[in-house]
Amino acid sequence: MAYCCNTLRLAAVVLLCGLSGAAAEDAKVDTIADISRYLQTCWRPPLASKARPIDITVIVSFNRAGNILGHPRISYESADASDEDRLQYRIAVMETLQRCTPLPFTDAMAGAAAGRPFAIPIRRRKTSPPTQERRV
Repeated sequence: MAYCCNTLRLAAVVLLCGLSGAAAEDAKVDTIADISRYLQTCWRPPLASKARPIDITVIVSFNRAGNILGHPRISYESADASDEDRLQYRIAVMETLQRCTPLPFTDAMAGAAAGRPFAIPIRRRKTSPPTQERRV
């Protein structure tokens, strides 16, 4: 009985806190949304001293075992990003993929995900405040 209650408590903590730390290691990727959530547990943005925050999207495919298939490709970067910002964020994205793969797919997800490209957005910029329209 105590084992059951402890397991339920652990499940509740994981659900409340999201995937993180040791919980991420035990989590299974069962949906497309889980792919992004799982990769977020491995994300380490560049230091603020090295790059300004930008938005970036990577397209990546996986095999059935959750390993990267082919070469990930950056499909979007914030237009106002400097070359140094882009470089630092590209490095951070690739390091994230290295840290987080192979993804722990469930059997069903492994079959559904194998060979399909996934666009994984990483949003780092804060939205700008709405502009005030001036009427003359």
